[in-house]
Amino acid sequence: MPATLIVDVVTSNLKDILESVLSDRITLDEAVCQIKLVNYRKIADLAKIDHRRADRIGIPEAILAEGKRPKDLVEIALAFLEESRKVIITRVSDEQLEALRKAPFPKDASMKWEEKARAVVFARQDCGEGCNIRPKGGKVGILTAGTADIPVAEEAKVTAEAMGCEVLTEYDVGVAGIHRLFPSLERMMTADALVVAAGREGTLPTVVAGLVDVPVIGLPVSTGYGAGGAGEAALLSMLQSCSVMTVVNIDAGFVAGAFAAKIANQVSIQRNM
Repeated sequence: MPATLIVDVVTSNLKDILESVLSDRITLDEAVCQIKLVNYRKIADLAKIDHRRADRIGIPEAILAEGKRPKDLVEIALAFLEESRKVIITRVSDEQLEALRKAPFPKDASMKWEEKARAVVFARQDCGEGCNIRPKGGKVGILTAGTADIPVAEEAKVTAEAMGCEVLTEYDVGVAGIHRLFPSLERMMTADALVVAAGREGTLPTVVAGLVDVPVIGLPVSTGYGAGGAGEAALLSMLQSCSVMTVVNIDAGFVAGAFAAKIANQVSIQRNM
C-alpha cells in the first residue's frame, strides 16, 4: 500500500470510508482494508486498543500487564473484552491477578489462569463461534534447554494455542545432557514449526536447527549469571548460529509463539488445499 494511502487511511474515519464507497472512489475490498487499519478504541488518555488485530494480521492482540497499574490493567481488559469478546493478558503479577479476579467482568466471561506462563485468558460465553479458539490444523513444538526456561516457553505455548494450533512440549533437554534431546525430537517430527528456548550459552536451538527440516525459532531466555548473563550470551549465540533459523528477542515468548503459529497455520492451509 502506498505511503500516501496509509496517511489518508489513518486520518480518515469510518464515515469517510463509507462515503468513498458510495461515490465509487474506492472499491468494497479497499474499504474493508482501510476499516481494518483504522479500527481501534480509545480509552481516555490511557490506551488505544487494537481489537481487530487478529482479523488484520492473524495474531491476537495481547495485553502486556508488565508496568501497568492494576486498576489500569482492569480498565483496559474490560474494554478489550467488550470489543473483541476475548482477551489474553501476559506477564501478570500477583497484585494484578488479584485485581483481575475481583474486577466486575461480565457474568458470562470465563477467566483462565495459566500459572506457568503467568498469563490470563478471558472469553465471553455468549459470543458464539467468534469467541472460541478454532483449531486451524497447525502444530507447534516447543522445547527448552532447562527447567528455568519453562515460564517463557509456556507463554509461547499459550499464544500458539490461542491462534488455533496444537502444541507439543518437551522440557529440560539441553546440551549438558544431549542424550535427552533425541527421544524428544522424535515426538516433534510431526510439528510444522519449533520454538526452542534456552538461557546460559543458548546452544540448543542451533543443535535442533541442524537436525530437523522444519523452521526453528530460537528463543533466548534471561536465565544464567556471570559474563553474558540475563540472556545476552544466549541471544548472541543464536544470532551467530551456523544453522539456519530465526531468533526473537530475550524472553519474547509471545512473539516466538505467534511467529511459530503463523508458520504452522500456513503450512496447514497448504497441506489441506
